[in-house]
Amino acid sequence: MSRRVLGIVAGAVAVASAATAAVLTARPGAGSEQGAGDALPPATAEIKRGTLRESVEADGDLGYGPTRSASARKQGIVTWLPDSGAVVKRGDPLYRIDDDPAILLYGSTPAYRRLTPGDEGRDVAQLERNLTELGYDGFTPDDEYTSSTAAAVEDWQDDAGLPETGVVELGQVVFASGAVRVDSLTASPDAAVAPGQALLTWTGTSKVVTVRLDVSDAAVAKAGAAVEVTLPDGKRVPGWVTEVSTVIEPGTGQDADPTTEIEAQVSITTAFSGPASVDVTFTAAERRNVLTVPVAALVAAAGGGFGVEVVEGTATRHVPVRTGLFADGRVEITGDGLREGTTVGMPK
Repeated sequence: MSRRVLGIVAGAVAVASAATAAVLTARPGAGSEQGAGDALPPATAEIKRGTLRESVEADGDLGYGPTRSASARKQGIVTWLPDSGAVVKRGDPLYRIDDDPAILLYGSTPAYRRLTPGDEGRDVAQLERNLTELGYDGFTPDDEYTSSTAAAVEDWQDDAGLPETGVVELGQVVFASGAVRVDSLTASPDAAVAPGQALLTWTGTSKVVTVRLDVSDAAVAKAGAAVEVTLPDGKRVPGWVTEVSTVIEPGTGQDADPTTEIEAQVSITTAFSGPASVDVTFTAAERRNVLTVPVAALVAAAGGGFGVEVVEGTATRHVPVRTGLFADGRVEITGDGLREGTTVGMPK
């Protein structure tokens, strides 16, 4: 994981001090004036108005996002598994044990219990929404498993090739957030499996960029935040953060401490084939419609703070400034009489 911070204030101030140190002896303190014919600065720049952004840049991997595992929920013999790379949608079997299918349904709550009439909860509501989407009716979609729900479940079980009991047993359904892409198989047909044994791994079906960030940069990786992604061919495309999670990686050596990182999933609209490494730029701070100068244009004032040397024809004057955001080698400034297009002194 590589991470680069662009435009951090502390670093920019250090650059400003270093850049201006060489010219301080030749350039008067802030607030003084020079007349015509006095020495002009060796170089100049213009005050510009625009948007200044402080960014965090990190390496990302373009693929299908995080990999998850599907495990057996009952003991038996694996009788069927999908091919690696296959896409499984709602209502389709994800695997078969003893020839009974585990049907993929959509939802965020895992299948963690047997569902029977009288049960209530989020998982019941999730099941009923799926039954409705699959075309089964005769019940009210809510969080109560009623006799009407059981009747719809029997119809679904009949169509799916499951025993028609009206009770959803553990192992009959697998919930995922949407359609899944089979990543790899960790079991094989004819294998005897026990509950909890991994059968396959899966991912989402859409291409996403996975990025790891330091915990200190968590503020830039918020769901919905806009980012810029640089593809391997140099093309820059917009993207947005869709999911953020905390990842704890074990240490690599004996007695090594684990490391905690932030993992962000970023979606892009541009089609791109195959896995690839990309650069992702997050905006840490942004200032719109502000006046900026190169950091090197700042002059350290004798009493503290900074100023700029305004060049007017053959004369110069020093104007105290208040600095704002530092980014990309420039700094936001405000000061009396300063405006876009004003010429300021620069070191050679």
